[in-house]
Amino acid sequence: LHAEPRLQRTGGIGLYYPTGSLKARFCVEGRRRLYAFLESHKVEHWKCGKLVVATEEAEVDRIEAIFQQGVTNDVEGLDHLMGAQARALEPELNAHSAILSPESGVFDSHGYMLALQGEIEDAGGSVVISAPFEGATPLPGGGFEVRVGGEGAMTVTSRLLVTAPGLSSQVVATTIEGYPATDIPPRHLGKGVYFRLTGKAPFNRLIYPPPIPGALGTHYRKDLGGQAVFGPDLVYVETEDYSVDPAKAADFERYIRRFWPGLPDAALTPDYAGIRPKLHGPGETQPDFQLHGAEHHGVEGLMALFGIESPGLTSSLAIGEAVAEALS
Repeated sequence: LHAEPRLQRTGGIGLYYPTGSLKARFCVEGRRRLYAFLESHKVEHWKCGKLVVATEEAEVDRIEAIFQQGVTNDVEGLDHLMGAQARALEPELNAHSAILSPESGVFDSHGYMLALQGEIEDAGGSVVISAPFEGATPLPGGGFEVRVGGEGAMTVTSRLLVTAPGLSSQVVATTIEGYPATDIPPRHLGKGVYFRLTGKAPFNRLIYPPPIPGALGTHYRKDLGGQAVFGPDLVYVETEDYSVDPAKAADFERYIRRFWPGLPDAALTPDYAGIRPKLHGPGETQPDFQLHGAEHHGVEGLMALFGIESPGLTSSLAIGEAVAEALS
């Protein structure tokens, strides 16, 4: 996950994913676990709710289908609204119909990671930075010899090994002896940029359009400090480039005005970019999360994770529980 310091993330709810998929199951379960964790560890969050909006008549059937998918996926609290009902909640919204999700929200992802670090250290573990993973060799009696780089390069042994390095998942898999190349899924870089609003937005809830192929589409959120942010778009790239082209503001304005016609001119400023570890290219079907245990690759004691993009952060605690159970 590519999260910047103090970046607030939205919590997904599992509306869009095929019933029975890991994404659907982990997102619903993970959101419940996440809110409980944020509460118990006093990590700042805001359950503000979300509207998924049909901005034209042609999108009404898609909103209905998404609503039914959410109900089937056991997403609680959903309400299917007529356009007038949605506009009563958010008067400046252009809506022909909408889904109201009261369980959606935003949270401090950096604070969440610090809380997780505290849990690890309280359990006797360590979080080590500037210590790149350089490879691993399975040991004859079980476990692994792990090669760690950096200034304090060393070799450590472990009984189990879990790899979840995001964009580097495929590269890391190639450094584990005995890992079959045929079990490594393809790697695609999906870049998305965000723009922030220079003034104040009129919305209290997250505003999402219907998803586009491979992504959730350019949406609106307000962070915990009140800053309004729009994004992301989706462009497949060959290299990791986190620059934001200011010229994209014109495209963002056109898209945002579909659900907020009152967006002022020249009100957007480049904010940041992120890159998702996608397993599919343009026009291809979006695959599920990939959790590869010994039944995939034949390496006992190893769990390799691929394609943990959205809704990976919301799902993180559920993913961790599933990995722990699989390796127990």
